[in-house]
Amino acid sequence: MLGVQRGRDHAVVGARIPRREDRRLLTGAGRYVGDITLPRMCHAAFVRSSQAHALISAIDVADARAADGVVAVLAAADIDPVTFVDYATAPALKKTPQPVLASERVRFVGEPVAIVIAETRALAEDAAELVDVSYESLIAHVDVDRAAVSAEDPLFPELGSNVVFHEHVVNGDPATAFAEAAHVVTGRYHGNRYVAAPMEGAGIVASYDRGSEELQVWAGTQSPHVMRNRLVDATGLPAHRVRVQAPDVGGAFGQKIPIRVEEAAVCLAAIRVGRPVRWLEDRYENLVAAPHGKEQVIDVELAMAADGTFLGLRSRIVGDAGAYSHNSASALIEPLWSSRLMPGPYRIAHYEYDMSAVVTNKSPVAPYRGVGMTAGHTARELVVERAARLIGRDPADLRMQNLVPPDAFPYTSCTGMVYDSGSYQECMQTVLERIGYEDFRKEQRTARAEGRYLGIGVSPYVEPGGFGTEGARQVGSSSFPSHDSARVSMDHTGKVLIAAGTPSQGQGHATALCQVVAEQLSVDIDDVDLLPVDTATSPVSMAGTRASRVAVVTGGALTLAASDVKDTILDLAGAMLEVDPGDLRLEDGRVSVVGAPEHSVTVRDVAHAAHFNPELRSTVAEPQLTSTRFYDPKASYSNGCIAVTVEVDPETGEVRLRDVVAAEDCGTVINPLIVDGQVHGAVVQGIGGALFEHLLYGSDGQVITSTLMDYLLPTAPEIPDIDVVHVESPSPNSIGGAKGMAESGAVATPAAVANAVADALAPFGVVVESLPLSPQAVVRLLETADRENRT
Repeated sequence: MLGVQRGRDHAVVGARIPRREDRRLLTGAGRYVGDITLPRMCHAAFVRSSQAHALISAIDVADARAADGVVAVLAAADIDPVTFVDYATAPALKKTPQPVLASERVRFVGEPVAIVIAETRALAEDAAELVDVSYESLIAHVDVDRAAVSAEDPLFPELGSNVVFHEHVVNGDPATAFAEAAHVVTGRYHGNRYVAAPMEGAGIVASYDRGSEELQVWAGTQSPHVMRNRLVDATGLPAHRVRVQAPDVGGAFGQKIPIRVEEAAVCLAAIRVGRPVRWLEDRYENLVAAPHGKEQVIDVELAMAADGTFLGLRSRIVGDAGAYSHNSASALIEPLWSSRLMPGPYRIAHYEYDMSAVVTNKSPVAPYRGVGMTAGHTARELVVERAARLIGRDPADLRMQNLVPPDAFPYTSCTGMVYDSGSYQECMQTVLERIGYEDFRKEQRTARAEGRYLGIGVSPYVEPGGFGTEGARQVGSSSFPSHDSARVSMDHTGKVLIAAGTPSQGQGHATALCQVVAEQLSVDIDDVDLLPVDTATSPVSMAGTRASRVAVVTGGALTLAASDVKDTILDLAGAMLEVDPGDLRLEDGRVSVVGAPEHSVTVRDVAHAAHFNPELRSTVAEPQLTSTRFYDPKASYSNGCIAVTVEVDPETGEVRLRDVVAAEDCGTVINPLIVDGQVHGAVVQGIGGALFEHLLYGSDGQVITSTLMDYLLPTAPEIPDIDVVHVESPSPNSIGGAKGMAESGAVATPAAVANAVADALAPFGVVVESLPLSPQAVVRLLETADRENRT
């Protein structure tokens, strides 16, 4: 396969090369949106709704406009009433576009109502407090189950309901499977609502030139071309006059895929005032008004034969979309993907689901690492754990029995996903051995006799990633815009520049992608550089950095482009050495004759000749060392398994993590060091969702966890060492065999932690049905179990 030459001792692909961008970032040389300063730049602050659900009866901005340093105050009446249209859509998804600035109705606390532009951020914030908004309160829909059936004060009266999507699908014959089952196990899970909380919040600088009528934007975005397209819709400018540049981005995790209404408002304000405008989101805004993720209510039923074979599955899934279904249609992606992915890594032939997406008076959802996978995976694994306990089986053994075996690939799931390759049983066996499963069980029995409660949880997973058109269609995103190109250019000195439309937010693109190209061209990685993403110059990516797709899609396009450049190098070298190009070998920066290595020429000399030697034109008509290639791969699926051990104090409810082992199979590993880092980060976010993070709303729709004193994030002392094991089953569907892997830890870790706690507290009869498992939550579980045991 192109790009993989593992037989070479000095192969670049597969090497543990430290991330080349880290020194610049760690020494303060990064350039973020907050570092961009333009002449005459002013600053934006937003007036945000204090109400969860209300009609707006009046907005008085007079005092704010008269305040010191204020350049402009804009409400919806001062700009065109622009709304967004879903970027990815489904035929049955009811449209609920969000206005740039709310004008008639607000639907969540924190929704922008007006924007204040002033000479400094402080002056803008002071003036924002002077804007007087009059509200007529409506019922706040906070509980998603109630919102689904409530007919009173729906968020969108014209729709007549808060349900914006419903789907009922039967795969196979689940009715017969359940009728013939020896055991049926049920469970209900309420997935907690949590937020990406990147170190850098959203940020944008917008500058409009009235002479050229060009809008230039610098934004912390994962998808510059998506943002450009949405700004074209919002401003009415032609696409070639909207330019989006992505500087360094301090984390994103999916939250910065869709355009924010605040970003559109800043651009409209910059056009209106004729001066550059900058907005930087603060932490309160990020927690309250930035897109959230994960919350779903899921009922699962598992049918089993007497020997533990999984026969059938049923699920009812209700996704809490927040106030709007817009942008990337994540209101649908969360519950739809949970529905489609529910069978997971197991052989289950019969499956039925009923799925709804419901709008509530909360901040809208957007992709967050493991979007649409985390909640469904956790719900299923909790039921599998309960099933093992019901029939007296070891939970790891029951899972191993039902995992897709190695001789079954390619395996087609009952929902139509084609698992191209995998190591499901091998990964589980690996983590069991690494964590010392049998020894732990012995220690657990001894500890219980001493009044200590230890538990272990195992969570095998499959992750659809590397999304091209086919992969997205298999998981239900039929309108996913897989349109990606990448460019490789070699200059006259032999140095290589690569360009793509998929910016990095910490994933190590400037290392891993350069490794792919360096491998293909057999040059030193230090001779390859990745250009920043700029929609005016970068090849188009209509999806951007998301869905664990950069290594597969961008890496594949770069491999194709580098292969073209390599072919031209060989043609030129053949002309220079007067041999057939087929008799040449490119290695270590030199092109030599096979069997006669003394007859050679350096790549640098070839590159110089390509640019400056006119005599080569008679042999190589187009000596251009630049290629742009498009790549839309077939579907591929990574897999792995995570095991966690815990100790739980039943008196205080404290859960202490002891060991974490993660086996990751992402096909061909481009850089093991980067994969380790991705797994570590995703696992930590999964631990956060399992034990700490929960965005809480009061019954009135007010956000209770609006600061980092209330919204708890995991910190270093709570995280044990994470042992990562690499297993490789290269994909036959991708160039080089790589698969996506960035979301796996966030998908599988919450279930591993939840089941470890359930295992530790099994003597008390505890049943886990929601996360996070804070000390208070654990104590409540024990109290509930005690009451039920007494009755």
